[in-house]
Amino acid sequence: MKEITFLNPGFFWLFLLLPVAIGWYLWKRKQQAPTLKISSLQGFQATSSFLAKLQPILFVMRLLALSAVIVAMARPRTVDISNETKTTKGIDIVIAVDVSGSMLAKDLKPNRMEALKRVASDFVEQRPNDRIGLVVYAAEAYTKTPVTSDKAVIVDAISSIKYDNVLQDGTGIGMGLTTAVNRLKDSKAKSKVIILLTDGVNNAGFIEPETASDIAEQYGIKVYTIGIGTNGMAEFPYAIAPNGQFLFRMMQVEIDEKLMRSIARKTGGKYFRATSNTKLVQIYNEINKLETTEIQELRYYDYEEKYRPLVLIAGILLLIEIGLRNTIFKSFI
Repeated sequence: MKEITFLNPGFFWLFLLLPVAIGWYLWKRKQQAPTLKISSLQGFQATSSFLAKLQPILFVMRLLALSAVIVAMARPRTVDISNETKTTKGIDIVIAVDVSGSMLAKDLKPNRMEALKRVASDFVEQRPNDRIGLVVYAAEAYTKTPVTSDKAVIVDAISSIKYDNVLQDGTGIGMGLTTAVNRLKDSKAKSKVIILLTDGVNNAGFIEPETASDIAEQYGIKVYTIGIGTNGMAEFPYAIAPNGQFLFRMMQVEIDEKLMRSIARKTGGKYFRATSNTKLVQIYNEINKLETTEIQELRYYDYEEKYRPLVLIAGILLLIEIGLRNTIFKSFI
């Protein structure tokens, strides 16, 4: 049921006049009642007139009519509100994820890749008004999902990321960045952003990261770089056992932070280091705050006036009251 509102609620103060009207009616009625003084009532049969008892109903009908008019003057109405959200400054984002074997290292829990997938999915859910794409890279790179506004598709694509033999193992940072740039270079969005994540150094691919960052800068694409991995030693996969399970050993974590900072600085972005699950969450939250989307909400109000039935009721009550006053109750007035 729609809520009823009143455009002119100040008219409700007129209800304070009703008690005054009632008092005035009672006082005048006593004055207008005829009296006859006689020495004795003996010989008179006491009878009561039914119409005389009903005569006050005329005043009640007039009060009801007046009440209906007051409420009508207050303009009761219902409102149907519809919202339309319009993005005035859209952002296109491509998340470029390193899927090399080192992403299975266990310094983040349960490993780097799984920790990233959880955080990246939450990040996508918090960007309902932006278009997002997904690029994966190792020694080579490919677009897993083009830039789209369908968040369910992106979240599903992120959840399906895994280490496999589709891409040659290695870390081609330049390849991943160039592929991400290619997805955004023709975008008409007001802001274009790449979130580039790696856990190693560039050791594969035929495009240098510096060249890729120059291309990103040329197209006005901002790159946020994230180095994932703890400081010091971490459990890295180094071989596969006969049963198909990875074998792990402690190895030195090596990330080319100088390169990551250079890419971010050149394109107007920022470099982050994710040394733990908590830190990774904080990084994505910070990027989420840095890249805000301007939203314009248009609200439409559809009013339905409700005063007309009240005016009709008041008119009917007054007509009935006038009719009764000049017919059935005429002899009492």
